[in-house]
Amino acid sequence: MTMRRDFRRARKSIDVSVGESVRIIRELQELTQDEVSQRTGIPQSTISAIENDRINLGVERAKVIARALRCHPAVLVFPGWDIEESAA
Repeated sequence: MTMRRDFRRARKSIDVSVGESVRIIRELQELTQDEVSQRTGIPQSTISAIENDRINLGVERAKVIARALRCHPAVLVFPGWDIEESAA
């Protein structure tokens, strides 16, 4: 197997907000805002406000929503994090 060395690393083409990351993960799982609301106890209107970046997600809500979406809270809170370029 020959390794090619003439490749270019892909560039990030868009930035995703915290609210957009919540919406994207929810939609990938084919869940409605109402279903997330039922799973979390967070009102649907609050889920909508989070997804539209009208209110902050916050750490505690991130934990609750992440549990409902079966993902790590950091996926929601730090959508643009690049571990290779940023020092932890």
